[in-house]
Amino acid sequence: MWLLHSSIGRKLVMSITGISLVLFLLFHLAMNLTAVFSADAYNLICGFLGANWYAVLATVALGALVAIHFIYAAMITLQNRKARGKDRYAIDKHPKGVSWSSRNMFVLGFIICCFFALHIWQFWCKMMFAELTGAHEVMLNGTQVSPQDGHAFIVFYFSQLWVVILYLAWYTALWFHLTHGIWSAFQSLGVNNQRWLVRWRRVSDVAATVIMLGFAFITITFYLKNLL
Repeated sequence: MWLLHSSIGRKLVMSITGISLVLFLLFHLAMNLTAVFSADAYNLICGFLGANWYAVLATVALGALVAIHFIYAAMITLQNRKARGKDRYAIDKHPKGVSWSSRNMFVLGFIICCFFALHIWQFWCKMMFAELTGAHEVMLNGTQVSPQDGHAFIVFYFSQLWVVILYLAWYTALWFHLTHGIWSAFQSLGVNNQRWLVRWRRVSDVAATVIMLGFAFITITFYLKNLL
């Protein structure tokens, strides 16, 4: 199957899954911004996206996208290392015009996946998964709360400095990953003339910055609210 064995096919899969994940990040950002301004509105969204068949289906699809994107990234990385052979040990390890992000995309992706696992443990496991297993309340900081009270989870976790620092590090890694990943995805999809590459590079920078600053704003806002 050419999507699995050919270089072009692998890059195509990487591009489609990557763009899909960026769209999810934008949706997730818009949803979480609601929590800053209205706890009730955010919890209403959490209730709508709770243990319903469409939410479960979307969660499975998201998990599949992350898994496929990471697996194909690993395959492409190994393929590139094999193609370079002994050249990867050459003295000039930083070719001119090649950004730091592009040289470390797999490492950045691995870091992002590790923090994604933390995020899943802190929120999804105690919200949607708890509902799916029949729990009507979960323990949070010694208090029983509803799995649909997403605002309470955000307030609790982002009141802890170590969590805030870890999440800010996550957003930074995500920024570096996206500044290269978005325009590279469109290049793999065939948008490879000089004019459009310049445009997509700018789009990548803007989108990555909006996503990073948006999530950082939410995290820092809740931390500061806890201090007041």
